[in-house]
Amino acid sequence: MGVTKTDLFTEKQNELAKIAKVFAHPARVAILEYLIQSNTCINGDLVQELGLAQATISQHLRELKDIGLIKGSIEGVSVNYCIDPIRWVEVQNLFQELFDGFPKISGCC
Repeated sequence: MGVTKTDLFTEKQNELAKIAKVFAHPARVAILEYLIQSNTCINGDLVQELGLAQATISQHLRELKDIGLIKGSIEGVSVNYCIDPIRWVEVQNLFQELFDGFPKISGCC
């Protein structure tokens, strides 16, 4: 098999891109903001809070869960979601390293 385009980049670059893609949808940002603001595990509150269909919210939750930003626990017939604090710090550090790499200069070009 040939080289895929992701093979041209470092693991860190691919990881940042994958995370940035998840952050690129406003519904997922709104879900994260709600979870941060509520500072507790939530379940059905998102449908009323965001005004999106349950199926749409479930899809966005799956995207956030796939990269580990949130975790869920099953209680009866519902799933409670919360921010995964360890992964949150890891993601924060990845982006902070990128931002810190920019020299603090007064001009450009």
